[in-house]
Amino acid sequence: MFVQQFFVKGLAHSSYLLGGASACAIIDPRRDIGIYLQAARDMGMNITHILETHLHADFISGHLDLAAATGAVIYAPRAGTCAFKHMAVAGGDTFALEDMTIRVLDTPGHTPEHVSYVVVDRSRGSEPAAVFCGDTLFVGDVGRPDLFPGIAESLASKLHDSLHGKLLTLPPFCEVYPAHGAGSLCGRAMGAMRTSTIGYEKKYNAALKIKDRKKFIASLTTGMPAAPDHFSRCSAINGKGPALVEKLPPPAALGPARFKKAMAQKKTAVLDCRSTAAFGGGHIPGSYHIDFGSNFSTFAGWILPPDMRLLLVAESAQQAAEAAVLLRRVGHDRAAGFLDGGIYEWAKAGLPLGTLPQVSVHQLRDRMKESGRFTLLDVRTPREFESGHIDGAVNIPAPELRSRFNELNADLPVAVICNTGHRSSMGASLLKQRGLKYVLNVAGGTTAWAGAGLSGPCAACEQVHGPRV
Repeated sequence: MFVQQFFVKGLAHSSYLLGGASACAIIDPRRDIGIYLQAARDMGMNITHILETHLHADFISGHLDLAAATGAVIYAPRAGTCAFKHMAVAGGDTFALEDMTIRVLDTPGHTPEHVSYVVVDRSRGSEPAAVFCGDTLFVGDVGRPDLFPGIAESLASKLHDSLHGKLLTLPPFCEVYPAHGAGSLCGRAMGAMRTSTIGYEKKYNAALKIKDRKKFIASLTTGMPAAPDHFSRCSAINGKGPALVEKLPPPAALGPARFKKAMAQKKTAVLDCRSTAAFGGGHIPGSYHIDFGSNFSTFAGWILPPDMRLLLVAESAQQAAEAAVLLRRVGHDRAAGFLDGGIYEWAKAGLPLGTLPQVSVHQLRDRMKESGRFTLLDVRTPREFESGHIDGAVNIPAPELRSRFNELNADLPVAVICNTGHRSSMGASLLKQRGLKYVLNVAGGTTAWAGAGLSGPCAACEQVHGPRV
C-alpha cells in the first residue's frame, strides 16, 4: 500500500493517491487534475478508482474530470443521490484494489451523506491500516456540523456517533488521512500536522474528549467561524456534477478598449488579483480586490457574486491563467478575459484610475494622536479581534462589509486594518464600490503594528500554522 498526499494551500484541502503495484485510487480530488495524472505516470500506475467521501462544501471536486481522463469508476455516498454516473456505496460495502480491501463506513455529521473508507492492506495484515475520513475527523479537531440550516444539532449528534461508535473503534495504529488541515473553515481548530493516527487523536484531540453528547453538540453549534458564501453552493454542484474543465474556455487577452467594452455588459465584474501595493497605486474604479498572495480561492468564493462574468486584472498573463484555476476551484467558471498589458496599458489609454492610499502604522499612530475624526475599521474575524486590537477600532469582518457598510459614517475617512493588509485591501475595495470616498489601507496591518513596538505581539500572528482567513 502506497499513499501520497496532495495539499492545496488556502483551501487547506488534502487529496490522496492510494496505490498498489499497478493500480491506484484518487480520494477527494481537486478540480485541476493534472497533478494526479502526473503522479500516477511517475509511479507507473493506472488510476482505476475515484473515491468521494462526501459532497464537498468548500471546493468543486474533480471527480468528473478525472473519470473522463482515465475511465476510472467514481465511488460516492449512496445517500448523496448524485446525478452523475457512479458506484453508490454505503456502510458495510467493500471492494478491492489489488491487495487492499476497502470497507465503507457511514460517517454522517459534517454532512448528511458522509462516508469514510477503511483500508486493509492484506499483503501485510488483516487489521485496518488507514482510514480516509474526509471531514469527519481532523488532526486536532472534528468536522463542523452547522453548514445545513435547521439540522445542525441533529448532524452534531450523528457526528458524535460516527466518531465514538465507528472511527474511534479502529485500531490505535490506524493512519488517519483527513480531507482538510489547518487553515480550512470546515472545522474550527485543526492542527498543523496533516495526518495522524486513531490512537493519537483519541489521546490529544480536544473535541474527542467531550464524551457527553449534549456538551459535544453545544460545542459544535455555538461560536463557529462564519461560513463563506460558496459553502452553500458547492455541495449541490458536486452532487449534480460540475462542468468539465476542458470545456471551459480560458480567459481571453483583451486590450484596454475591448476590456472597457466588456465591462459594460450585464452581470460583469472586474476582479483585480494584483498585490495590495499595486492595487493601491492604481486600479479600475469599482474593482473587487483579492490579492493573489492571500487566501484567494476562499475569498473569491466568499465575496464574488456567483452569476457574474469576471474580467481579471493581473500582473501577467500567467497570473491571470493561474487565477482562473483558483476561481474554478470554488465554482467561478466564468473568467471571461484579462487586461492585456495590465493596468499600465489601461492608464496609457487615458482611462479612469482609482487609488487606495496606503498608510504605515506610524502614520496611523500619528493620525490617532492628532485627531479622532476618522474611523479605524478592523476587518478581522471577531475571534481575532477579541484576542487583541487597537483601542477605538470598530470590528466588521471584511466579507460582511457588503451589507454592513452603512454602519460607517461615510463623511469620515475610514482606515481599514487586518493582520497583514490583504483582507483590509479587499474590504476597502468593497467600501469604495459602495460609495465611500475617504478610504485608506493600513499597510502591514496588526502584524506591522506589533512589529513596530506599538502593542504586544498579535496572538493570531504567533500561531504560525493556524487558520489564515
